[in-house]
Amino acid sequence: MLHKQYYVEQAKVDKLISRKNQKSEYYNGIYDRYEYPVLTREFAPVYWRYDLDEETNPYFMERLGINAVMNSGAIELDGKYYLVVRVEGNDRKSFFAVAESDTGIDGFRFWDYPVVLPDTCPEETNVYDMRLTKHEDGWIYGVFCSESKDKENSDLSAAVAEAGIVRTKDLKTWERMDNLKTLHSPQQRNVVLHPEFVNGKYAFYTRPMDGFIETGSGGGIGFGLCDDIEHAVIDEEKIISKRIYHTLTEAKNGAGAPPIKGKKCWINIAHGVRNTAAGLRYVLYVFGTDLKDPAKVIAEPSGVFLVPLGNERIGDVSNVVFTNGAIATEDGEVYIYYASCDTRMHVATTTIDKLEDYLFSTLEDPHRSPDCVKQRCELIKNNLELL
Repeated sequence: MLHKQYYVEQAKVDKLISRKNQKSEYYNGIYDRYEYPVLTREFAPVYWRYDLDEETNPYFMERLGINAVMNSGAIELDGKYYLVVRVEGNDRKSFFAVAESDTGIDGFRFWDYPVVLPDTCPEETNVYDMRLTKHEDGWIYGVFCSESKDKENSDLSAAVAEAGIVRTKDLKTWERMDNLKTLHSPQQRNVVLHPEFVNGKYAFYTRPMDGFIETGSGGGIGFGLCDDIEHAVIDEEKIISKRIYHTLTEAKNGAGAPPIKGKKCWINIAHGVRNTAAGLRYVLYVFGTDLKDPAKVIAEPSGVFLVPLGNERIGDVSNVVFTNGAIATEDGEVYIYYASCDTRMHVATTTIDKLEDYLFSTLEDPHRSPDCVKQRCELIKNNLELL
């Protein structure tokens, strides 16, 4: 018999899904933020978390709890918006699940079942942070972190990160490829597939790392080509967005959403990390690359693009925003999906025109305080002449 508490809990989920989102009062002219997260753990279906049978669960206790939803790939198909979300259970294991919406800013509802990936890596313990790329070869590719225990290190927290690759046509049936191999990088995280062939080859944005957390000799966001997506091997990585002292990329940086094709450039939304007294701080930044040569950076505006604000700063891993999914519509609207504090999902909306104005009209970082003051004084001088 269905437990009566089910109806109470289901009503809570339905209320969240039906809640209309609205733009917040925040303003910077670049993008709009929204009042409510688009997904939280409370959106998870009741039947994912509880045994609904009154006989086997008389107290209606959670049997398989959900801790967080975060770091979603994003794609638009046939006028609907889809997020392939990282869902973390109370057991700390992550899995992928699809949520869909008609608007892209609210009404996200999870599909009945999580994504079931082919289990081809026996050593794989955890999977997370899938980037979705509509490739010109006709497939939708998902590139994600495939994590396993570092067997050569007795530290129980020591892990090895690789880039797993899957492909699909409908987000329901998934085919798994070999994990990406980079000949000169021991570990890879935050790998993104470029949506078009480059010189007839598949192109990847990589993050070469010596360790699971520490970048070591890794210099930033890499770019590499491979011939065969089913057995992807990159033998050379060119660093295109460098880690730089006393900037938001000082500790590490990584590709975010697959790049958006604009009118002037490829728009790359990435994350940068610096160390603080309160721990690592993750923020978003943007750079532009040449339409014909996506390994060539042609626009680097100074400073952060998006940071956690207000309640976004509170969660499992505080003071963090992270993106691995964005959607650009045919009419030039852009939906940027970002997680705060490894806990919940948000959306910010803008346009390709606004992003390219931001990219090419925002001053570059001169990297020294005296020169930054000169930039600001010049802006103030010009503005005061207008007042």
